[in-house]
Amino acid sequence: MPGEVKRSARVGTMLVKELAWLLAREIRDPRAAFVVITRVKLTDDLRNARVFIRLIKDGDLPERRKEALLGLSRAAGLLRKEATRRLGLRVAPELSFEYDDGQDEMTRIETLLEEVRAEERARSKS
Repeated sequence: MPGEVKRSARVGTMLVKELAWLLAREIRDPRAAFVVITRVKLTDDLRNARVFIRLIKDGDLPERRKEALLGLSRAAGLLRKEATRRLGLRVAPELSFEYDDGQDEMTRIETLLEEVRAEERARSKS
């Protein structure tokens, strides 16, 4: 039906909020500090969740990204259990964490487009 949103998308949105809350209040691992959950992709059966993250601080350092992903992997069991309990899900989705490079690409494209616009404005003034 038009306008109907898949259950996996709705649960994914709720999972983003719960994981962010849990990261802020329950996880004490310093490797997971400054982590932001950008989005979650759930399979239709809600058994697997790809959690995309970004770093607020030092996100451009590959070793810092690796540390953050390791810290989150270590905390995955607790995050999985608590998020499942708080959302009232019957099945706990298996969490896998990935760094969200898509944001970097969007920022790069926006910068390039702005440079082109600036050049066009400079030409039109001449």
